[in-house]
Parts: sequence; C-alpha cells; structure tokens
Amino acid sequence: MVFRGSKWLCHEYGLVLEARGIEYDARASEDAWVLMVPLNLLHQAYDEISRYSAERTVPRRVLATVQPHSGAAVGVFLYVLILLLTAYCAGSAMFGVDWLSVGALDAAARSEWWRAVTALTLHVDQEHLLGNVLFGAVAGVAVSRLLGPGVAWASILGAATLANFTEILITPIEHRALGASTAVFAALGMLSGMAWRQQLSQRERLWYRWAPLIAGICLLTLLGAGNAHVDVLGHVLGFLFGLGLGWLYIQTGVPGHRGRRLQMVAGVGAILFLCIAWSLALRH
Repeated sequence: MVFRGSKWLCHEYGLVLEARGIEYDARASEDAWVLMVPLNLLHQAYDEISRYSAERTVPRRVLATVQPHSGAAVGVFLYVLILLLTAYCAGSAMFGVDWLSVGALDAAARSEWWRAVTALTLHVDQEHLLGNVLFGAVAGVAVSRLLGPGVAWASILGAATLANFTEILITPIEHRALGASTAVFAALGMLSGMAWRQQLSQRERLWYRWAPLIAGICLLTLLGAGNAHVDVLGHVLGFLFGLGLGWLYIQTGVPGHRGRRLQMVAGVGAILFLCIAWSLALRH
C-alpha cells in the first residue's frame, strides 16, 4: 500500500502513477480508499506521489489588489461630448469645411499625420456614431477604473492613433476609413493585455493563464468583423497596440500610480492633442 485516504485523492494519485507507467490498484477498504502497487515499485510510487503532493501544495502567488480609480464618469462624459460635438460640426459643415474630407483617414495623404487622430472622431451616420458611443463608453469605464480617467483616455487615444497611422502606411492609396471603433478596440486590447499579463504570473493551468487573451480575440472576431465597409484592419491594429500597451502598464506598475496631477496632465494633454490635430486639418 502506497496511500490511504479519500476516493478522490486515490483517483488523482492513481493518474500520477499511470502517467509515470507505474501499475496500481485503487480499492475501498473499511473506512477509506487505498492505493496498492507492486512491492518492487513501492519506493518509486511513493517518491512520485510525494513530489506531486509537494508541488500541488505550493501556495499560489496572490496578485496585489488594485484599488479602482475614481472619475470614470468624467472621462466618459468628455468622450461622448467630443464625438457628439464633432458630429454636429461635420453635419453642419461648420467654418464652410467638409469635415469628413479633411479629417478622414486617407492613405493617399500619408504626410497629413493628423488624420490618424481626427478620423477617430468622425462617423458615417447616426447608427455608426451611436454604436461607438455605447461600446466606447463601456470599455472606457473599465479602463478608467484600472488606470484613472486621464491616463486611460490618453492611452486609448495614443494606441488608436498609432494604429491609424500604421494603417495609413501599409494600405493602398485608395484606402479611406473613419470612426472611433479603432479606439474602442484599443481599449478592449488594453483590458486583455492587462488581464493576460496578470494571469501569466499565476500558478494556474495554461488555459487559465491565456484565457484573457483568448477572450479578447474572440470579442475582436465577434465585434470587429462585418461587411466590406467595416475597417477590420483598423480594429485589429487598435486591439494589438492596446494589447501591448496594457501588457506594458502591468509590467511597469502603472495602475498603482494614483496621483491626481498625473490624471489631469494626461487628460488635458489628450484633449490638446486632439484640438491640435483638428486645427491642422481645418487649416489645411
């Protein structure tokens, strides 16, 4: 007899022995289950069970809990306000300018870098606008709770801008696109990247450690693809840049920085960056 205990543990240790090619027999005794092995394999079986038991009882590393940041509603309010204000200006051709023409992503105008920013605030119709307002608000709240509203929205804008600029460089010159969906998927990528990096530090099964990334890719596939008019490349690039940024933030401990000044500087900087981009677009 190499082990005496519960039926569940006998079955688990039996699988360990089976994986090592050790013959065994599990049977019920009067008040417990016993695991029997041939006498000549007793020492080897005991050694395998002992090592397995030591590994499974190693305490798991517990992640430090991150206190949620406040002010998520403020960031979402400004996000919605900017999209609605831009939609109004574009719809009324304010300043006598075709906002869609000067602000949309256009691979033929690769020198006009500001289009990578301004395109994020433009939409084709009300349905397009409403979808990005709703999904962007939900994703933005989640990221803001982890990073703070200023850092969150500045990071989302930065990742989406890099995605759009990359798209300008690698697509044919006839390619045009617009919409905040690239920013929405950048936010989704950041959430996946942060959760994935945290899970990789845990002593969990491979499936659990990779689950956040798999879940993010599934959502990208489900929500990011569609008809021929959907900018799939922009969605994928936004997700990838957001994924990398989220990973980097957890690696460097950014969610733990709670300074209000940092949030203010990042938030105001993001708004100024957007204003500068639109100023250049309208002047050009």
